[in-house]
Amino acid sequence: MQRVTITIEDDLLAEIDAAAAARGYQNRSEIIRDLARAGLQQAADDTAQTGPCVAGLVYVYDHAARDLSKRLVQEFHDHHDLALATLHVHLDEDNCMEMTALRGSADEVKHFADHIIAERGVRYGRVVMIPTGEGKQAKVRKHAHKHGS
Repeated sequence: MQRVTITIEDDLLAEIDAAAAARGYQNRSEIIRDLARAGLQQAADDTAQTGPCVAGLVYVYDHAARDLSKRLVQEFHDHHDLALATLHVHLDEDNCMEMTALRGSADEVKHFADHIIAERGVRYGRVVMIPTGEGKQAKVRKHAHKHGS
């Protein structure tokens, strides 16, 4: 086993400590190892998707982080073929949330989303990918509604 040193924001560490206490972990190392394993498993599951997809990318970032807004805008301009639309929400004095609809091949969408989430100053990020099938548009299920008289 190896010892590593990492830097974690106070708020995130407080959440980890609260989760550890609620779940009965004896120390931070145990819960961080389990969270890392779960994250790696989720990443492996996400990576298995192939073919065309649509996706929702949600991330929260510190709008005051040095040049982050500028870097994010540049990333979206560089990948204008993937990004359909973005909703920007001001959460508080320091944080903004953006939700972006993406469309493209699963590997390109995943690579782009991972790059955005990994930007310094992005505090949280998640992408949900939905396969659309080879050459098909996403199917929308129609529901028949019966109205009583």
